[in-house]
Order: sequence, then structure tokens, then C-alpha cells
Amino acid sequence: MKTKYVIASIFTLAISTIAVAQKSELANAKTEYDKATVFKTGKLAAASLNSAKEAIDKAAANDKTAQLPQTYALKAAIYGSLANDTTQQSRDNLIATSQEAFKKAEAADTKGENKSLIDESKKNIANYQLQTGVKQYQSGKYDLAYSSFDNYRQYFPEDTNAILYTGLAAANAKNNDAAISNYKKLVTTKYSKSLGVYSDLASLYLMKKDTASAIKIMDEATKKYPKNAELAKREIELNIQSGNKKEVIQKIETAIANDPKNKALYYYAGLTYSSAKDYTKAAEYYQKALDIDPNYFEANLNLGFVIMSPAIDMFNAANKLPASKQKEYTAAIAKSNALFAKAEPYILKATEVNPTSLEALSNLKTVYIGRKEDAKAAAVQKKIDAVSKK
Repeated sequence: MKTKYVIASIFTLAISTIAVAQKSELANAKTEYDKATVFKTGKLAAASLNSAKEAIDKAAANDKTAQLPQTYALKAAIYGSLANDTTQQSRDNLIATSQEAFKKAEAADTKGENKSLIDESKKNIANYQLQTGVKQYQSGKYDLAYSSFDNYRQYFPEDTNAILYTGLAAANAKNNDAAISNYKKLVTTKYSKSLGVYSDLASLYLMKKDTASAIKIMDEATKKYPKNAELAKREIELNIQSGNKKEVIQKIETAIANDPKNKALYYYAGLTYSSAKDYTKAAEYYQKALDIDPNYFEANLNLGFVIMSPAIDMFNAANKLPASKQKEYTAAIAKSNALFAKAEPYILKATEVNPTSLEALSNLKTVYIGRKEDAKAAAVQKKIDAVSKK
């Protein structure tokens, strides 16, 4: 009996010693990891991390310590730090091990005793995904970059950079649905450049031929930033394209009240009335734009056009009259000639501001044809030919 007792005592002592040894490895791993975080970079940091890895591998291999929350947390932190060291081999394997340990640490650490380690692990993993994504994006591998940035975002779902980079990579990868999803999330945050994001969202919807959603997102943007002229302009453009005249006019008038010196708003009001064939109102707004900037190319061109447009109709109708209607013909030509003359200065100004505009040159040629100034029309045609050859 005494002999058996001695053997049992020795056996128990051996087991206890092994358990203590493995817990000692866990402590060593923590000590070495803490040293590495102090050193941060350089040979001392690298040496401490390698020692920490050696110790945590031993602790993770022992049944007594393998499933401890601290073991998972330390392994995640150590392997994540090693993965972010660009001198390491098999970094993908290191980060995969860190991610696996991180998930187990989160599940096992029910008392939150290893929160700081788990938080550090999360930062390490996220940073690895971020840096990987940046390299992939710079190499034009947008699909891979999207995947990496999206993994980064999983760890910090409210981080504006994570959302932005994920959306940007998705857009470049032509993954419009993913880009829209991320950008819509981004505009709900405190991201400082959300104005541009709203415009990008509208463009993404238009790529999907979803004009209604593009208009809706720009309506949201203008309500959020009621005094921003660029957003107002974009919304107006979209509504004009969709033929929503009433909504456009209301929004333009509101935008003008907030920014009365913005020539573009008057121009878009003119454009809206032009599309509705209300040339009198269109001319009124184009003129207001020119009052602000006499060299405004588009306003000059369009004002000349809305003045000239009825003249073209009169001219064509007059030339269809029978010879017996000479009196009516003469009266119609006189009226059209007066309108062509009125339009000429604006169209001529447009050609001076932009001498290579085929549209402006063609309109000027039409003026001269309408006024039967054949020599001037021929001279403009030469300019048209010269621009077309370039």
C-alpha cells in the first residue's frame, strides 16, 4: 500500500508540473507579446514576437491550456502582429490562423477578461486586410481589393474609410450593387465628403438605368444640403432628363433663392423651359444667366437658338407658299429675318467663346442662310469643314 501511494504521489506531481509548465508558456507568450508591443518595430520587436509565437504554440498544443480564452486571444494577437510584418513568410497563413483564433476568443471570453487582446487582434487583422486591399487596388485588381476591403469593413463596420474603400473598389470592379450599398451606408455616417458620394450614387444608379433612384438620392442630398449649388444642379439635370418640368422649376426657384448669383441655375431654368417649348420664358432665364456672365457659352448658344427657332419655322413655312401668296411670303420672310438678326449676336458670341463648337457654327450658318447672306454662310461652312477635319 505504501509503495502504491508513493507512485501515485509522484504521478500526480508530474501531471501538476506539466500543467504549470504549460501555464508558464502562456505567461511567457503574454510577456513576449507585451515586449513586442513596446518595441513596436526592429529586431527586438521581431525577436519578442517570434518568442511569443513559440510559447503560444506550445500552450495551444496542450490540452490543459489549448481552449483557454487567453490562449485564443494571445494566439490571435501574436499571429496577427506577425502577419503585418512584411518580412514574414506565408503571411496569408499567419492571418488565417489569427482570424480563426480571434473568432474562438470572442466566443470563449464570456467575462471580457481578454478584451484588450481581442481588440488588438481585431486591429491587426483589419490592418492586414486594409494594406492588402490597397496594394491590390493600386495594381488594378479591383475584385480582389473589394474582397479585402470588405473583410476590413467586417471588423469595423462603422469606420468611414472602410466603407469608402469597399464602395470605391466595388465601383471600379463594376460591382454596382455593392458600391451602391456601401455608398448609401456612407452618407448616413459623419463622413466629411458625403457631398461627392451623393453624386457618385446618382451616377451608379444611372449606370443601372435606374433614373428614378438617381433622382430620389439627389432629392435626399439637396434636402440635407439645401444651399449646395452643385447638388441642386445635378438634381435639376436628372429631372430635366426625365421630363419632370414642374418639379424642376420648383427646385430651381428654391435653388436660385439660396444662390441668386449662380448663373448655372438660371441656365437650367432656361433649359427646362426650352424643353417644354416655352421659348419666351427660356429666353428670359438665359438672359439672366448672361447678365451674370456675358461670356457664358451655353447661355449664349441657347438664347440664340430659342430666338432663332421660331424664325426657322417661319422661313420654312414661307418657302412652301405658292407664288400667288407673294404678300404673305414677304411678310413672313421679314419677320423671320428680324428674328435671325436678333439671334445673331448671341450665336456669334458663342462661336467667339468656343470657336471649335460645331453646334455654334452650324447655328450661325443657319442664321446667315435665313437672312440669305450666302457669302457669310459659305465662310462659316469653311470653318465647319476645318474643325471637322481635326
